[in-house]
Amino acid sequence: MPSRTRHRRHATAAWWVAATRAARPLMVSRVALVGNGVTGGRIAKRLNIVAPGCRVTQVDPRGDMSAARGADVAILAHGGPQIRSAICLVEMGMPIVSVTDRITDVQALLELDDTARLQGVPLVVGAGMSPGLTGLLARHLVGQLEACDEIHIAVHGTAGPACARQHHRALAGHAYGLHDGEPIVKSAGSGRELCWFPEPVGAYDCYRAELPAPILLHQNFPDVGRISARVSANRRDRLTARLPMLSPPHSEGGVGAIRVEVRGCSATGKRITLIAGVAELVATSAAATAAAFTGAVLEGSLRAGVVASGAPELDTLGLLHTIERLGVRLQEFTGIPHFSAEKRPHD
Repeated sequence: MPSRTRHRRHATAAWWVAATRAARPLMVSRVALVGNGVTGGRIAKRLNIVAPGCRVTQVDPRGDMSAARGADVAILAHGGPQIRSAICLVEMGMPIVSVTDRITDVQALLELDDTARLQGVPLVVGAGMSPGLTGLLARHLVGQLEACDEIHIAVHGTAGPACARQHHRALAGHAYGLHDGEPIVKSAGSGRELCWFPEPVGAYDCYRAELPAPILLHQNFPDVGRISARVSANRRDRLTARLPMLSPPHSEGGVGAIRVEVRGCSATGKRITLIAGVAELVATSAAATAAAFTGAVLEGSLRAGVVASGAPELDTLGLLHTIERLGVRLQEFTGIPHFSAEKRPHD
């Protein structure tokens, strides 16, 4: 894609959701926040927007989960593994919103579907930037197609130290995807592709990585034949991925970004490619997504059992509207400016 990429922010009332959408009153406002890193801190600041007057209890992920007892929802915002915390909370009959991007966490949390259904509580898996916001954008874009056969995701940047360590591990593992309807496993760090993110991030080389997004996308879009997910990386990232991190991670990375590309056809059979994305601090994007899902849980609008971002039954436009309201600008790629031959300026 040429470097003169443009992204357009659509008016909220015109595209993401009707401006007249009525907010439903929140009847409960007790939240247990497990983890107090960069992302957890930003979630806490945004909860009062989706649940005015809510009381937030900080819970140590290494401690006893009974400290969360009495809360109406628990947010798992620690680096993981999260499965121990999730099992304790679900068995207590507590709804959960998980912000994990570890593939082992996601696979383990998906196994709790029966338990969550039995307890009658929702368990939101993938409520961060990716997986999370990427799934919502994919659902929104796929909804504009008559048929979709490809979904491709790219991620740039990290939040706090736990996120940076996960990025490091992801480049050393096995990358999962789908090709012509068949699951594939490739070496992480392979498959270089130049991906253009919304400005001011721009273009970065991206590589396959051990990411959970393809698993959730395949679950929510079973008819899509090709699914992939990549992360940006430089040569040092790839060469040192299988070694311990050579230097301590930064307290927070710079501006991150996501890019979601879907391909399919219109009702007339015309081939169409749609692209949407975000350029924002990773922790800010993740916090806004987690807060939006927490608001949905408190409203009682999510069914019992595992709920993955991008699921067809979600109020996707409503969640995206809330994420924008929480400070994340959603953008859509709209085309490349060009000059006709007769109007091209002289060199």
